[in-house]
Amino acid sequence: MTKTVEYVLERVFKAPREMVWRAWTDPNLLHRWYGPGAETIIHKFDLEVGGEWLNEMKWGENSMFQKVVFQEVDAPRKMVWHHYASTDENWNSRPHPMMPDWPPVLLTTVTFEDRGAETRVHLSQIPMDATDAQIASFAEKMSGMDKGWGSGYTILDKVLLEIA
Repeated sequence: MTKTVEYVLERVFKAPREMVWRAWTDPNLLHRWYGPGAETIIHKFDLEVGGEWLNEMKWGENSMFQKVVFQEVDAPRKMVWHHYASTDENWNSRPHPMMPDWPPVLLTTVTFEDRGAETRVHLSQIPMDATDAQIASFAEKMSGMDKGWGSGYTILDKVLLEIA
């Protein structure tokens, strides 16, 4: 069995923790920075243990659906969720259409560390119940995840400036 790998991204934002938390948890702000390069439509966002975040990313006529099920919510310190990387339009898990060996579910943990006028965000993603091929695919593509999250975080910086 392949050893499980972990994707980690840390970033300090020049905004207080409550403001950064709000940008992560207010669907009216979240859709603006999550999924950069796509139109992000949040169909449901219930921020509570067992609650769901149902997300659609659109590129023209094409859509990709994702589901999140919250496992832990400790406002404004921490969120833990199961991230279903690809679902059908009814939110049923399915293989990722562009990456068939991608793990179907990632355990995602995001923490928000108060640093006064700044906030350190620590994001971690770990494949859950993944096959060796899925873990290998995740490990191979982890470096590219920085680009996607980084692009979103660049937009998040602008959103934080707007709501300050």
